[in-house]
Amino acid sequence: MPGIYISYPFCAQKCTFCNFASGVHGAETEQRYTESLLQEIHAAVLPFTPDTLYFGGGTPSALSSESLSAIFKVLPYKFHEATLEAAPGTLTADRVRHWKALGVNRISLGVQSFVSEELRRTGRRHTAETVANDVALLREHGIENFNIDLIAGLPGQTAASWAQSLDCIARLSPPHVSVYMFEIDEDSNLGAEVLLNGKRYGAPQLPSEDLTAALYETAVTTLAALNIPRYEISNFARPGSESLHNLKYWQLAPYIGFGADAHSFNGTRRWQNPESIDAYLSRSPAPDTQPADPTEHFWVGLRLMQGITPSPEEWRTHTQPIGRLVQQGLLERTASTLKLTPRGVMLSNEVFQEFLPA
Repeated sequence: MPGIYISYPFCAQKCTFCNFASGVHGAETEQRYTESLLQEIHAAVLPFTPDTLYFGGGTPSALSSESLSAIFKVLPYKFHEATLEAAPGTLTADRVRHWKALGVNRISLGVQSFVSEELRRTGRRHTAETVANDVALLREHGIENFNIDLIAGLPGQTAASWAQSLDCIARLSPPHVSVYMFEIDEDSNLGAEVLLNGKRYGAPQLPSEDLTAALYETAVTTLAALNIPRYEISNFARPGSESLHNLKYWQLAPYIGFGADAHSFNGTRRWQNPESIDAYLSRSPAPDTQPADPTEHFWVGLRLMQGITPSPEEWRTHTQPIGRLVQQGLLERTASTLKLTPRGVMLSNEVFQEFLPA
């Protein structure tokens, strides 16, 4: 079934590790953006009835009740899953009640770490206690479906501090956890600082690639013991609590995106809204579309631990790379399926590269 993604790229502060098209802007810009977003949604003619909704950011949990109500009003659908990304510390009883009344039934908390020193280096303001209070608030108001984001490889992170964050996960017992390995990216303040050999944002304290990989592997083992197994490279869930919306991306189901930098896919073609807020506010009405790449099945679908079922033509077309990767212990093949091995997960970029168009 199809889904809807809504981008709300506004934050109270820009985190050092963030490479998204989001940032701090004035109230007037936020108002103009919301009005433009409502116009875009209202004008859209959807060729399908969506069953999932995902509000990404930025910090959509900071949306006013009035703005959020207006957005839901132009989305006359009953969503099986409606997710809202939230920054710890932005939740209040009134907000959570309002979210639930509108139909939001899943919250994704951008925690990243439970360790104060690590959070301070990234520019985050919450504490482990803040997150615990937020989780209690969600449960108190009947929202049991929530995700906690963690990042492995933050500046100053050690095996001991990572264990501290994982211990907090065990105590809070979320149904879903996302674990991302930090990657150096010039579009983030921290990544740019590392590339410049600078000292800001804790750049000199960035863990080695080997330590980051070890932290990730520790999370895989720990979460599995908590009955939160990995179902996608960066995502872990109790059985039945997988993100229905995000599964659409990996299973190549159609979705439409609204807002700055939002992507869309109709099953055969892809398109993207202008990346920056200013460009979005002055956008032309119809972005260019591009045909979907026929190899996406491999480098998107293989992210799922269940793997993919290639067509007979795909088996023939990719015989050589499949055979080579199986021999190298990066892919596991059965009569009809293909999936990453544990080693293949850690070297997934190298695996996917084999299937990208020349």
